Amino acid sequence: MDMELKNKTALVTGSTKGIGKAIAIELAKEGVNVLINGRNYNEVEQIVNEMKAGFPDTSPQNATADIVNKEQREALFEKYPTIDILVNNMGIYEIMQYDDVDDEVWEKYFRTNVLAANGLSKFYLHKMLKNGFGRIIFIASEEAIMPSEQMPQYCMTKSMLLSLSKSLSKLTKGTEVTVNTIMPGPTLSENVHQIIDGMYPNEEITFSEKEKKFMTTNLPQSEIQRFIRPIEIGRLTAFVCSPYASAFKGSPIRMDGGMVPTIF
Repeated sequence: MDMELKNKTALVTGSTKGIGKAIAIELAKEGVNVLINGRNYNEVEQIVNEMKAGFPDTSPQNATADIVNKEQREALFEKYPTIDILVNNMGIYEIMQYDDVDDEVWEKYFRTNVLAANGLSKFYLHKMLKNGFGRIIFIASEEAIMPSEQMPQYCMTKSMLLSLSKSLSKLTKGTEVTVNTIMPGPTLSENVHQIIDGMYPNEEITFSEKEKKFMTTNLPQSEIQRFIRPIEIGRLTAFVCSPYASAFKGSPIRMDGGMVPTIF
């Protein structure tokens, strides 16, 4: 299916690996010129070169910046003043018990997972409205609506993104600009793959068997009983970016593998 996104420009934050990279690849498949973002110039440049080789009809660009840093965000705005699509994917997470989360950690997560995305959205939203088309997508988590006790500092920020998305969406009334949130469930990023692979060092079993064993023991509520693949999130994101998804306005879009037990 042609998503009608050819020659659009997209900034995908945190797009050197994991879900962010998968989103960048799926957008490039649709002819989108993707601005690859990360903090390490060489890592970003490597992905840019991969994208150029894989999708020669597009023009990927290096958008190295620590978007948590206001000055670096402003430098990014100066270099790329206009885009059609903004995917706020970059974020941090860590399993922490509530008593171990001090004020410094709360502030770090708020600055990284919320304020950075808000800063980008605030700059680009008005330009999108002026241009008559735009897509802003926040990548949240099922933890936004089903917060666990294992990382309250992360869950809080993902819930905030749902609220922010809805508020910004109201500013797009009657336009072809949309603001939405995608909520992935447990996803097989490179980091998760390494963790699962190393959990059963003395057992001669395949990764698929390790994955199934982990899901059965640790995430029995998952209905797919496997980790979601980043490409699945990437493909969904590409659709939400397309003109075919213009009726999604301020929507929390779940791809959680059945993790959330409620109907809403």
